Amino acid sequence: MKTRKFFLTCACVLFAWTAQAQTQVIAHRGFWKAEGSAQNSITALKKAAEAQVYGSEFDVQLTKDGIVVVNHDDTIAGMTIAETEYEKLKDLKLKNGETLPTLEDYLKVGKQLPDIQLILEIKPHKTKELEDQAASACVKLVKEYGLEKQVEYISFSMNICEQLAKLTPGSEIAYLKSDIAPKEVKAKGLTGIDYYYKVFDKHPEWVKEAHDLGMKVNAWTVNQNEDMQKLVKLGVDYITTDQPLEAKELL
Repeated sequence: MKTRKFFLTCACVLFAWTAQAQTQVIAHRGFWKAEGSAQNSITALKKAAEAQVYGSEFDVQLTKDGIVVVNHDDTIAGMTIAETEYEKLKDLKLKNGETLPTLEDYLKVGKQLPDIQLILEIKPHKTKELEDQAASACVKLVKEYGLEKQVEYISFSMNICEQLAKLTPGSEIAYLKSDIAPKEVKAKGLTGIDYYYKVFDKHPEWVKEAHDLGMKVNAWTVNQNEDMQKLVKLGVDYITTDQPLEAKELL
């Protein structure tokens, strides 16, 4: 009986380890290639949830009057978001006909989709003051909606990442710029690296180094099966892709 219990325990541990070690999929700007969808749209978030992937990534910018909107570029319809009040932007249409969503819009919907992680990318802004304001505004909204565990933060700006580490120390925060070793990222108080996939050709050792430091590893933006397979062999935790269904099937 003791032997049987021992083997059952080992099997459970192995199963848990395998599940944890499985590379998971993040939909880049949501599942925007689905019918009726568009990049960074509410539909893209819903479609990503329907696809049952780990997470849906989206980008945010701060308007002149401090409203956080979901948009990849710092301009839209010829207007610079940081220099334009929200009132002038709120009725602009995405490619699928939706209006430009705010972060609050996204969080409201995300709260109704608890099985998908919301991967919130705060874009770099022109000054430290604006970046600090954007980080603070995002964290404030996330906390108001009680989504601290469902939202994970990423940014190309180390300043933004450092501000997030101060504002929400219990959150998952990853650096995107792909230019420094994991130990330097860890020293900033961050929990992961989220690097351009080709960087791991030059620094494959960064995956193990990050894991040894207790950090998570994501690779972006990976759309070819061959590249996905290579990264899975390296042991990355997540792959961000424009092809979430294909990636999920492969993995």
